[in-house]
Amino acid sequence: MARAINFNPGPAALPLAALERAQKELLDLNGTGMSVMEHSHRGKAYEAVHNEAIALVRELMGVPDNYDVLLLQGGASLQFAMVPMNLLPAGKSADYILTGSWSQKAYKEAKTVGTVRVAATTEKDKKFGRIPEQKELDLDPNAAYVHITSNNTIAGTQWHEFPDVGNVPLVADMSSDIMWRPIDVSKFGLIYAGAQKNLGPSGLAVVIVRKDLVASGRSDIPTILQYRTHADNNSLYNTPPTFGVYMLRNVLDELKKAGGLAAIERVNREKAKLLYDVIDERSDFYVSPVEKSARSTMNVVFTLKTPELEAEFLSEAQKRGMVGLKGHRSVGGMRASIYNAVSLEWVKALADFMREFKR
Repeated sequence: MARAINFNPGPAALPLAALERAQKELLDLNGTGMSVMEHSHRGKAYEAVHNEAIALVRELMGVPDNYDVLLLQGGASLQFAMVPMNLLPAGKSADYILTGSWSQKAYKEAKTVGTVRVAATTEKDKKFGRIPEQKELDLDPNAAYVHITSNNTIAGTQWHEFPDVGNVPLVADMSSDIMWRPIDVSKFGLIYAGAQKNLGPSGLAVVIVRKDLVASGRSDIPTILQYRTHADNNSLYNTPPTFGVYMLRNVLDELKKAGGLAAIERVNREKAKLLYDVIDERSDFYVSPVEKSARSTMNVVFTLKTPELEAEFLSEAQKRGMVGLKGHRSVGGMRASIYNAVSLEWVKALADFMREFKR
């Protein structure tokens, strides 16, 4: 079978070896005679997979001991509500920095829970072409937390230096760039990420949260929505998405074999450079709408001169087995999502095609 050259923004490409492992073990997990999807989440066979997935998150990201790693359902969108429900008490407010559609959605959801402020926004004419500078941030030193979206899948922008928020907990939605490079987890109060871009299949969310924030979180909300419930039960309070967790384990195991986050960062930077070099060549054939300092290493967005030319570009790319290059419907243009599992060879093929198409 010929594999597609997959530039989808999410659900996105997964490591071939992780998929082949799942294929091999689909009917029989470790000699048990059952698929991982047939095992009890209370049984030892699944528990071993579950614990390995959590341990790999800790190892690869260097998660300190004073943080919990939670495996939850609902993707990042549920976290838009769970974060303020747990961390935003009555009488306090939270700051949101708006850099794209997903941060807007997180802000909108938080407004239904409590008091929130816009500490900065880079929306201009309904476009987000940059990341705000530190001096632009109107931060409340008494805020319950400050929320950012680390990478903006639709706009193609990314925080390359995280904001200084003082002693206020920094909360980051890292759905589309988690584990693309090493970061200092201790700079954050809470990190959450939907799995379907860099970690595994859709429906699963990884949450990394400081234990003191879990302990001080609100208790007047439904039990299933309290972080402490899942922290106290090793994310096994209710039946977890067992196949999603299994695939998370497989993906992270392959990332570890590849040399970890430092190694994947080198490859990711090389992939992004290949595409941005083509865009920046002396021509207005391809145009990036993003300030260079804010360009994403995960989602490379660009436009061509006319809609007709863009349609032809997509048609020719499809003939070469390339999928997922059409930009989000809200902004148009092109978008190449080059997450961890997108190979350097695929990106080289796209860069070569872009040059050929321009000629």
